[in-house]
Amino acid sequence: MSTPQPAHTNRLSQETSPYLLQHAHNPVDWYPWGAEALNRAQAEQKPIIVSIGYAACHWCHVMERESFENPRIAQLMNEHFVCIKVDREERPDVDQVYMDALQAMGVPGGWPLNVFLNPDAKPFYGGTYFAPRSWAQLLESIGEAYQGEHRTELDKSAEEFARILRTSDLEKYGAAPADLALSEEQFRLLVYNLGVRFDTEKGGLNRAPKFPMPSIWRFLLRCHARTGSQLVLNQTLLTLREMAWGGIYDQVGGGFARYSVDAEWLVPHFEKMLYDNGQLVSLYSEAFQLTQDPLFRDVVYDTVAFLKRELTSPEGGFYSSLDADSEGEEGKFYVFTKEELQAILGDEEALFSAYYNCTALGNWEHGRNILHRRQSDAEFAAEHELEVAVVEAVVADWKRKIMAARNQRVRPGLDDKILTGWNALMLSGLVDAYRAFGEAGFLELALQNAHFLQQNLRQGPRLRRNYKAGRATIDAFLEDYALVIQAYLGLYEVTFDAQWLHEAETLTQYVQAHFFDPEENQFFYTDDAGEKLIARKKELFDNVIPASNSVMAHNLLRLSLHLEKPEYRDLAAVMLGQVQELVVKEPQHLTNWASLYAALLQPMAEIAIVGPEVEAVREELSRHFLPHAVVAGAPEAGELPLLLHRTAQNGKTTLYVCFNRACQQPVYSVAAALAQLPTPGAG
Repeated sequence: MSTPQPAHTNRLSQETSPYLLQHAHNPVDWYPWGAEALNRAQAEQKPIIVSIGYAACHWCHVMERESFENPRIAQLMNEHFVCIKVDREERPDVDQVYMDALQAMGVPGGWPLNVFLNPDAKPFYGGTYFAPRSWAQLLESIGEAYQGEHRTELDKSAEEFARILRTSDLEKYGAAPADLALSEEQFRLLVYNLGVRFDTEKGGLNRAPKFPMPSIWRFLLRCHARTGSQLVLNQTLLTLREMAWGGIYDQVGGGFARYSVDAEWLVPHFEKMLYDNGQLVSLYSEAFQLTQDPLFRDVVYDTVAFLKRELTSPEGGFYSSLDADSEGEEGKFYVFTKEELQAILGDEEALFSAYYNCTALGNWEHGRNILHRRQSDAEFAAEHELEVAVVEAVVADWKRKIMAARNQRVRPGLDDKILTGWNALMLSGLVDAYRAFGEAGFLELALQNAHFLQQNLRQGPRLRRNYKAGRATIDAFLEDYALVIQAYLGLYEVTFDAQWLHEAETLTQYVQAHFFDPEENQFFYTDDAGEKLIARKKELFDNVIPASNSVMAHNLLRLSLHLEKPEYRDLAAVMLGQVQELVVKEPQHLTNWASLYAALLQPMAEIAIVGPEVEAVREELSRHFLPHAVVAGAPEAGELPLLLHRTAQNGKTTLYVCFNRACQQPVYSVAAALAQLPTPGAG
């Protein structure tokens, strides 16, 4: 007997995006973004609805259930509009344009994003989530207005919004080129302007909801490395500890949720995103290099275990996200009532609940508990008159039992598309974890992923954005190129396999040829050979993912040292100069640029390792946090600029430390090489 098929199937059934496929059986006559839909709008002179979301988005699911699955509402949409569904993760270029349009309308951004366009794809109205009644009323009023006497007025409004969208952010925010002079005084002002926003009790910034924002805390680690400031280090470590103890972190399975809805890091929005976890693996690995804190080590190891278990494809790519919802309820997979815990743990439940702060009333909805901590293992052991080793052992046993119970539940939805830039962020995270811990499994997973990217998302000198079911259908964006280049530079520095450095150089040359705007000395987000939207945008502001231009500027600086191409460093400095005034005034929105400011304050170190023990020496050096150095190495002198004419003196592995083309005395130990680096605060 055949399985009954849904009565209606729309064009989204031919797509690979899990988010689009979720809408394939809506009664709405959805199109994917593309020429077919846009041409129909032109031919019929119908307005367009562009509805943008992503698979792990809770309110996207709610609006689908309430409105897009409603036959009466779908009839209104189909009658008056050409309806387009967009996965923002596949098409961040489309999302970027229409999110900017929404903000130009004075509406706070978010997803689902629903924008009304004229047949020329120019926006005239928009919003985020709409309740069913409001959505139906809006459809009727806009449909009637556009077909009636108000069309001219709406088209005029659309032209004005299109004009605003074509205005560059540099022009819009008045970031005129500075004199390019970097100063310690301005850097201190930058740090002060960021510091006034700190939550000094719970970490993070003083706001709710709270997002991890890894680029902020990675900047402060670099600030500490440059200045020696204990205050910025303390704020960073406070933030990392509170996040690791909070409900935003999966205490049992590892991995972080996208944000907490409160200021305490307690109640997460339960979706887990690859891009957050990749950056947080980097952040906690770097913090471990500085502190040797075992909590940070545990976070890295458990998060990588989560990645391997739940987000790694058989081919070596990393999936995009886990949904917040399961069985139609947010967070149901992760939370427990006291009774459920007693059934799983028996007599151990009381101690478990003390450790993870679970109560009979619960700390969340319906008497359920979000597991979280408030103290270290040492503090808990002292309070309960136990040995720390005993606490660590029982916690490990509890995790196994709770994981076994969770595995009997209906799992959250998996978005199994593979995105190039997000994979590169996790690849960088694994590289940074390998640096910090020397764990062979981390490097193995990183190389597996790098080879996957090369085989499936590289086409000649170009990259593709997405991969699923053997198909890579979308041209890559600047984000993808910049993050892959960054990952490959890191991979070279932990393997000394020159292939990865050459790959980074090849991709950089492509980006310069096809993305660069010589008028503003920044890179466009889209390839000049890609689809032309109503505006060609540049990404300048660092968000949950750092701005692609700031990542590219860092890449240029590091490549300038590896390849002895001073023109790359000059361009990185010019790019920073374009936004320098903004970085100092509003650093919370430009912290990856602020990290570049820290890197350019003094010459970066160039460290070359040559000799028979090159790998052992590299491994020892990698244990140290050296954000303002590039490292090259080989058993003997090589063709790479940093290795040219460098030899193992007296047959011993030799380290060469240079700054701005001036070298220190060759040395034979990591300790001696570190002594040649600037002391934090010397500037």
